Amino acid sequence: MVLNETGSAEADGPRTIIIYLISHASGELVEMLARNTTAQIDGVEVERHLWKMVRNLGQVPEILARIGERRGFVIHSVADAEVRASLEEGCYRLGVPCLFALEPFVSQMAEYFDAPIRYRASAREVMDDEYFRRVEAMKFTLAHDDGLASDDLEDADVILVGVSRATKTPTCMYLASRGIKAANVPLVPDVPLPDGVFQAKAPLVVGLTINPDLLSRVRDSRLKRLREEGASDYADIEAVRREVTEARRLFVRRGWPLIDVSQRSIEQTASMIMQMLKKRGALTGSALDGEQAPDASSGR
Repeated sequence: MVLNETGSAEADGPRTIIIYLISHASGELVEMLARNTTAQIDGVEVERHLWKMVRNLGQVPEILARIGERRGFVIHSVADAEVRASLEEGCYRLGVPCLFALEPFVSQMAEYFDAPIRYRASAREVMDDEYFRRVEAMKFTLAHDDGLASDDLEDADVILVGVSRATKTPTCMYLASRGIKAANVPLVPDVPLPDGVFQAKAPLVVGLTINPDLLSRVRDSRLKRLREEGASDYADIEAVRREVTEARRLFVRRGWPLIDVSQRSIEQTASMIMQMLKKRGALTGSALDGEQAPDASSGR
């Protein structure tokens, strides 16, 4: 089969339609439109080429070069004004049709309701960005769990400080699942906190505390699972009380907000932290979707 410069086959076989699909996100929209459109055309073979995540001008020249090699029909969903203009101008100069996937729907709907048009990212793009944000947050949180990399905390959104078994790690993991970079640093008796906690200026630092009697039981249960009963003062009630008291004093002295996790679920604790971040202007509304406002008590 021989293709002519328009991307169609000569008379010795079925015509071949070449379609270039260009998407600012996953490509699902333009692929769906191409499949359903070409299904209505009889006696053709379809050759599709797809570019995903086209969001900057630097990607356009390579795409246009490919289109120029074998001209076809271009369908795109690029909403960014500069990228879209560059792509459509390039297609015009190449003499190939270039269709913005949403154009007929947006134009006619806006005209009917006499409403202005402002192109913006689709819901799918927002979801893609949100996904990558959460992945980055989870990677950060895993790398800064239980005092790891405590000299490099400036990029955290929040740092949780507390005694052992005060739910720091699970709370951080929940926050990371919402796209929040959370680090946690344990308070160990007679061991000073790492300097990185005090040097980090951007993150919110939150102290987690817990009822000493409950904490003693939790630690005792853990020791039994590990078969280390009586190994130290780790679960001794008097030692635990002193540890919790010193932790509270530190939080008050540093002016860090304090949350008592004794009667709170991980989700409730995380929700309180997200509300604190929101008040600081450090959290977008998407991370709060589905969250209920916590109770007024902060544990102070």
